[in-house]
Amino acid sequence: MQESRGVRGVKSAARTVALLELLAERGEQPSRLDQLAEDLGVPRSSMYQLLQTLVDAGWVRTDATGSLYGIGIRALLTGTSYLDGDRHVQVVRPYLDEASDTLGETLHLARLDGRDVVYLATRESHEYLRTISRVGRRVPAHAGALGKALLAERSDDELPFTDWPLPALTENTHTDRTALLADLARVRERGYSIDREETVPGITGFGFALRYDTPAVDAISCSVPVARLTPEHEARIVSVMRDIRARIESRLPPMPGAPDWSPPRQAASSLRPHGH
Repeated sequence: MQESRGVRGVKSAARTVALLELLAERGEQPSRLDQLAEDLGVPRSSMYQLLQTLVDAGWVRTDATGSLYGIGIRALLTGTSYLDGDRHVQVVRPYLDEASDTLGETLHLARLDGRDVVYLATRESHEYLRTISRVGRRVPAHAGALGKALLAERSDDELPFTDWPLPALTENTHTDRTALLADLARVRERGYSIDREETVPGITGFGFALRYDTPAVDAISCSVPVARLTPEHEARIVSVMRDIRARIESRLPPMPGAPDWSPPRQAASSLRPHGH
């Protein structure tokens, strides 16, 4: 059981959160009782009681046979509340609309969460119909423009990686420490990140950290099909995105008396049992 700030975690709460996170990760792939019990190291009888409690509360849904389980609608309501209550998301959204209209490309806003970035808003290009992200999706931070822009805001010693090599999403993903650190050094030098087919084949991304927090936890990006990316278009994307970033940052100085939602320096690790 993890402890945070000297307070011992509540086992039942930790187990509930771990279950909901696991079901959320699996998305459209439902899970069976035995599978969930095994994956989380929980007795089958205890897992059944927990699932039934969460089904009754709407946090978990089950099929007509009662044998398959997935994330429930209450999770959506909570996620929507998070986005609606976040001042930064509310301010950034109109700028994503503007940049998408100006460039005709796909725009994203994401937040760093441990080793991943989580998408908070997306504006899809009308010319490129293949969806490469969605709100709530997690992507390894080392693999894309958004994550690399945020990792570069930290020193090499502060990066959230201890085990190498890192997982590869494509053959272009930087997975070893030397390659990733060299790339992050280039990000710091130019002021933005570039993802050349490191997350999705055929897609290049340009990422820009939003420095209204120190270190930055949010970033915006523009994604472009490689087939449509000319040197002139790349230069225009960088120019527009730099301007958008500056205008967003000018709108979001710290508010007096606003709560500081930054994670504690000694935050507890994930509530999910290690090894799963």
